[in-house]
Amino acid sequence: MKMKSLIPAVFGLGVLAGAVPAMAAHGNADGGEAKLARLLDGRTAGKPVQCLDMNQRRDMQVVERTALVFRVGDTYYVSRPDGVNFLTWSDIPVFKIWGDQLCSKDIVHLRDSSTGMPGPAMVMNEFVPYRRQG
Repeated sequence: MKMKSLIPAVFGLGVLAGAVPAMAAHGNADGGEAKLARLLDGRTAGKPVQCLDMNQRRDMQVVERTALVFRVGDTYYVSRPDGVNFLTWSDIPVFKIWGDQLCSKDIVHLRDSSTGMPGPAMVMNEFVPYRRQG
């Protein structure tokens, strides 16, 4: 009888122990914002675009829990997908594209880079171009 009451308690402790690192990782959003600010330092935001062509998606950077950044020459296109809080440095974004462009509302499935296990999905938002002035 005592074993039955012990199992939920042990399970509860396991859930709590798993939540602590998750909460600490979620607190890393400020780190992602700081990294994005450093990346965009000296650049000015332009008018958002809805899609990127295939040649504009080649150089992509994951900014943890913050954004996906696509570099095209000296321009950075920043998208903050819905569900970006799930995005970590170890994720591989797999884009579900309808046509030959990556557009807002396209779905991005995340895969863990070490295990290949599928993770959550995100929905892309518009792409804000950042360019140097001058």
